Amino acid sequence: MIKEEFQVTNLGAPQNSGPMMSTVVNIQAETTAPDYIVWSLFNTIFLNVCCLGFVAFTYSVKSRDRKMMGDMIGAQSYASTAKCLNIWALVLGLLLAIVPIMFFINSMVR
Repeated sequence: MIKEEFQVTNLGAPQNSGPMMSTVVNIQAETTAPDYIVWSLFNTIFLNVCCLGFVAFTYSVKSRDRKMMGDMIGAQSYASTAKCLNIWALVLGLLLAIVPIMFFINSMVR
């Protein structure tokens, strides 16, 4: 293994006694818009009531595409629609799973 040694010399204070110039670079923090693609994929595979999961997945992919293109407003709009569709798919999917079980249990008790 080759070991390199570097010698650093102390140059001291700057030779120019004039005013120091500085440059300030403002970097805007990129706002992240969640695209809900995993939630949409779950709803597409398991709770695809009235194809709401698939439509939510489509909007999630559109949101991710807009985010990659730098259009954050469009990405947030598509993400909001995907979130709303995911909520509806989840609620309807759970209702369609729980209500028949409740009727079955109720019929067993009688």
